[in-house]
Amino acid sequence: MAKSILIVDDEPNIVVSLEFLLKREGYQVAVAGDGEEAMNRLRQVRPDLVLLDVMLPLKNGFAVCQEIRADAQLAGVKILMLSAKGRDTEVQKGMALGADAYMTKPFATKDLVAKLRELLGE
Repeated sequence: MAKSILIVDDEPNIVVSLEFLLKREGYQVAVAGDGEEAMNRLRQVRPDLVLLDVMLPLKNGFAVCQEIRADAQLAGVKILMLSAKGRDTEVQKGMALGADAYMTKPFATKDLVAKLRELLGE
């Protein structure tokens, strides 16, 4: 069965391109546009991995990451944080809150796919 990925980003152009890329790679894809919707979709879909933007409306990616890690039912979900903020302090904060990996925008799609495969054990 195909692995599932939840894309959490509030930039429609990024969502469309990521969704296209991930479906082409054979993943099942769900989408959320803000931090509140992300938590609802996570509990509905139970994805294998969440691509989580840091700067989101309603609840930022750091808060979502922390909430995922505090929920025992979501313990197996891998988190790959994506952000235009690539300062060491941002990366360290994401990793400290429980992210499995952190990539800064812009990124090469081949690097993203390679990281996803690594995190999903493929």
